[in-house]
Amino acid sequence: MSNVLSDLSNALAAAAEQAGKSTVLVNARRRLPASGIAFTSDLVMTADHVVQRDEDITVTLADGSAVSAHVAGRDPGSDLAVLRLEKPVALPAEKAPEARIGQIVLALGRPSTDGIEASLGTISAISGPVRTHRGQLDRYYRTDATPYPGFSGGPLVDPDGRVLGLNTSGFGRGTFVTIPADLAWKAADELAQHGSIKRGYLGIRSQPVELTDEAQKALERQQPTGLLLVGIEKSSPAEKAGLLVGDTLVGIGGRPVADPDQLFASLSGDVVGKPTPLQVLRGGEPRTLSVTIEERN
Repeated sequence: MSNVLSDLSNALAAAAEQAGKSTVLVNARRRLPASGIAFTSDLVMTADHVVQRDEDITVTLADGSAVSAHVAGRDPGSDLAVLRLEKPVALPAEKAPEARIGQIVLALGRPSTDGIEASLGTISAISGPVRTHRGQLDRYYRTDATPYPGFSGGPLVDPDGRVLGLNTSGFGRGTFVTIPADLAWKAADELAQHGSIKRGYLGIRSQPVELTDEAQKALERQQPTGLLLVGIEKSSPAEKAGLLVGDTLVGIGGRPVADPDQLFASLSGDVVGKPTPLQVLRGGEPRTLSVTIEERN
């Protein structure tokens, strides 16, 4: 007769072994090393806060071999950094589908040359968006897995050894969260190509306001709130587009903007430098203006 607990134990051990082949040790700060995830044969993603130098970086692979690396790109806003290995010798990790609340997971790390370490838990919450000190996470996972020292930059994996996301404690207040794999991979690809992540700049100060029933009828959609413009910076994209203090911003690029988080999400790198339709209410009537969003410095 099959022993359910034994089967589960064996499956989790196999998952740790499988994902551990792509989990590396990152030696890029003075004292405690950290972990990383190989996502191509020559690229490793890790947490930005654990990369404290640009030179003399080494990455230790699962077989114990050490490879020199340099910073290919970094983004403090999402706490992600990408390291490029001097030769393509890493085994890329496999991405998992999006996590589900209650799902059993393993947090993995390779904080020393002694090998892989693991912590068992479940997905306790899926939250977001949340503003960070210099950016925004559209989505993140919380788990009850124990974040041992050196686990930042390592993967959260499912029972099949596929990567659900990248773990980090870099957002302060002792918080340990997981950046979902789809967001981490997308950001890592951009960092590898361009060295940084573009974010848009509009040049406004705003505050959320409720939209009246009449305003929503004029918009021909249900949208309970918008952003009242209370300040516009000189020579900014907003001023060049003809925005006025007193306008209520309700949409960018064909998508509603109901609060500051939605505005921030709308100002992604995809729209930087491109003419973008911007919808406002002026005197209770909808207007569409064209704005060329600039890159935030």
